[in-house]
Amino acid sequence: MDTTDPNVFLVVGPIEPADVPRLCEELAELLGESGDGDVICDVGGVIRPGLAAVDALARLRLTAQRLGRPMVVRNAQPALRVLIELVGLADLLTPPAGPEGRTAGTTASRPGTT
Repeated sequence: MDTTDPNVFLVVGPIEPADVPRLCEELAELLGESGDGDVICDVGGVIRPGLAAVDALARLRLTAQRLGRPMVVRNAQPALRVLIELVGLADLLTPPAGPEGRTAGTTASRPGTT
């Protein structure tokens, strides 16, 4: 867990199905100690992302929702992003950072136009 920001929950290493209950307990504990606002689940340290990691993120989201807190996922590597999108959880993802820390996208009022 990130001790510098009480709203950031770090998930690191390979995620196995047996890890999910522990992660949910840790998140519930973190949310019980912190204030309000979005929970940021930082998955930048996840190794070999697979469906167990996606399942963990879905269950972490449910845990946060039960405690009245929205959750977003940041720093997902491309392989994990694809899996998250494939199972229909793309709304969990924060946009990837583009050049100079800007997020990808357009300033046009309607994407696809200039």
